[in-house]
This record gives sequence, structure tokens and C-alpha cells, in this order.
Amino acid sequence: MKWRVILIGVVIIAVSLFGFSLIDVSTSALVAQRTRMDTLASNLANVSTTHNEQGEAVPFQPRAVVFATDDTVGSNGAMGVKVESVKTLDVEPIWRYEPGHPDANEDGNVAYPAVDLMNNMTDSMIAARAYEANLGAIEVTKDLNQQSLRILA
Repeated sequence: MKWRVILIGVVIIAVSLFGFSLIDVSTSALVAQRTRMDTLASNLANVSTTHNEQGEAVPFQPRAVVFATDDTVGSNGAMGVKVESVKTLDVEPIWRYEPGHPDANEDGNVAYPAVDLMNNMTDSMIAARAYEANLGAIEVTKDLNQQSLRILA
């Protein structure tokens, strides 16, 4: 029975070193992808917003999430991910001729946000799939840990 105790100790150490590390890496990706999805949803929601947060007649500026590796998460070569920043993109607005619009300039043009619907929708689907993949990785890691402990029981 002495060998079984030693083996259990090795497996528990392996599970704690690898299993929880992998869960931490996937969790960091879940947080990052959630921020990305929130930012993309904000871009899509404000596609027709002609005023900024202060109420000035300045169209909404789309935002983009910048990811960076996070070496404080993970071990043994695995690294997590973090949101380095959410940048406001400095893009020219799209001008539309709408002379009756309250925000129209003297030429009858209204400035609308330059939100690329196709790219934002595509990025939203990619972020959703990445989120699902990381949830799957967490489930697989949990299952492997449980199977390892069952073998020893």
C-alpha cells in the first residue's frame, strides 16, 4: 500500500500543477473574449449614434480590444491572455446627405460612425467560438482530473 500513497501524491501534484494551470489559462481567455464581445456589441449598438458621451454632435468612435500574453497565468510554457487595452479607433465618419436631420451641417450632411458591420459581426462570431472552445477546454481538463483521481480510488 505504500506505493499507492506515493502514486496518489504524484497524481495530486500533477493534477494541481497541470490541471489548475490549464483552467487558469482558459479562464483568462474567457475573460478576454468576454471583453472583446462586449466591445463589439457596443460598436454594433452605436452604428447610428451621432452624438458622443458628452452629448456633442460628434459620431461614436468604434473601439477595438488589444490582447497581450499574460505570463502570470499558467506554467510549464502555457501562458494566459489579458486585455492590454480597449482602444478608440480614430476613423473618419461616414457622411450622408440628410438635410432634414437635426445633426446635419450647413451642407445637409450628417456624420455617422464608421463602424464596419461585416467585420464586427465576423469578429463577434470568432469571439463566441473562442469563448466556447475555452469552455470546452475547461470541461476536458476537469474530466481528465476526475478520471485520474478515479483510477487511484
